[in-house]
Amino acid sequence: MGEGSTHLNKSLSTFHLWGIAVGLVISGEYFGWSYGWGTAGTLGFLVATVFVAVMYTAFIFSFTELTCAIPHAGGPFAYSFRALGRWGGLLAGLATLVEFIFAPPAIALAIGAYLNVQFPHLSPKVAALGAYLVFMTLNIVGVHIAATFELFVTIAAIIELLVFMGVVAPAFSWHNFLQNGWGVAPHFGWEAMGGIFAAVPFAIWFFLAIEGVAMAAEEAKDPRRSIPIAYIAGVLTLVSLAFGVMLFAGGVGDWHTLANLNDPLPQAMKAVVGSNSGWLHMLVWLGLFGLVASLHGIIMGYGRQIFALARAGFLPTVLGKLHPRFKTPYTATLAGGSIGIAAIFSDDIISINGQSLTATLVTMSVFGALTMYLLSMVSLFRLRLKEPALSRPYRAPLYPILPAIALLGAIISLVAVIYYNLTIFFIYVGFIAVITCLFMAFSRKPQSDF
Repeated sequence: MGEGSTHLNKSLSTFHLWGIAVGLVISGEYFGWSYGWGTAGTLGFLVATVFVAVMYTAFIFSFTELTCAIPHAGGPFAYSFRALGRWGGLLAGLATLVEFIFAPPAIALAIGAYLNVQFPHLSPKVAALGAYLVFMTLNIVGVHIAATFELFVTIAAIIELLVFMGVVAPAFSWHNFLQNGWGVAPHFGWEAMGGIFAAVPFAIWFFLAIEGVAMAAEEAKDPRRSIPIAYIAGVLTLVSLAFGVMLFAGGVGDWHTLANLNDPLPQAMKAVVGSNSGWLHMLVWLGLFGLVASLHGIIMGYGRQIFALARAGFLPTVLGKLHPRFKTPYTATLAGGSIGIAAIFSDDIISINGQSLTATLVTMSVFGALTMYLLSMVSLFRLRLKEPALSRPYRAPLYPILPAIALLGAIISLVAVIYYNLTIFFIYVGFIAVITCLFMAFSRKPQSDF
């Protein structure tokens, strides 16, 4: 493995990494989460979100130790490979692939839904395809250009969410937010608890993929200093935005009308300012920044995960190639994008049990994420025992309490998501099993430089 052909350029600053951390996730503040209202009501979903926010905060404060100690493009794959061996690394890598490959088509479809508001004759799927092609190209052109673009659209998306909250704030009413707050359950009880657990995947969507910064760690100028700042600032930014958006959107009118939409924020604002308001049109256009930031960032993430698996010998060599001029994993980016584009046009296959295609894709991504979170926390504990002398520029605070909270939260969440999405879980397990068999048949002797 020569330096020129298999190692990524180091060009990202702390500000770039913060932009990636927030940008990877921020589309979750624009859409996807409102499906949680349909299963748990506003109050039930609020409880689910508090639980998930605690889990993610504990996870990020712990996960950062791994990212700083092993700043590798493989991210969770690299940590689990080092801590748990070949099979642990493979499972973590595949779970991360599922998370990062099935999230983009959901986001691309939301971009299509937003554009369809302005251009009713434009097919959301055609718009989603166009978004994929544009941002795969941008990712291939160069990581510094891609990360700078990511930072710009992330800041624009944050500003737009603040504008949304400011515009709808005068119409906010606790009565609206609390009405039928437990969904189909008349009050808090076992039935409401069921709705809360069923809503967990959509609460996770508020934060899903923040860990993707780990896959850009190899391209950071000073990963051991910049990653902790980017991660911690990123998760605090996202927690604040998630609760702000959820509360304000739920309090401006009948939240039931927003519970199963891909564009809840424009519809919430429409109820306040009317369909002809300039504020609404601004939200639709600038709201695209949030979706674009996440689509662009997650394409960056899956490209590096596929590249890392190929470089380590688990995938065909061709997927580990870097562009001769731009030094980006172009074949991996194209391969992951082809799967996502196929998902966009596979409603009958991917939509399960009456769920919308978007909700099904969200759930698939969540299965991958929770598997990876669990393995990452196990790897953290394992490496503390196995390699106590490993250089750890950042150490998880309150160890072992915070990592244990993150691990327990991931286990509880995974059990809940399996229980309420058994069919999708079997599809997830089948997907992992088939890919594992292919890896066993075609993989080379695994190599490691982490």
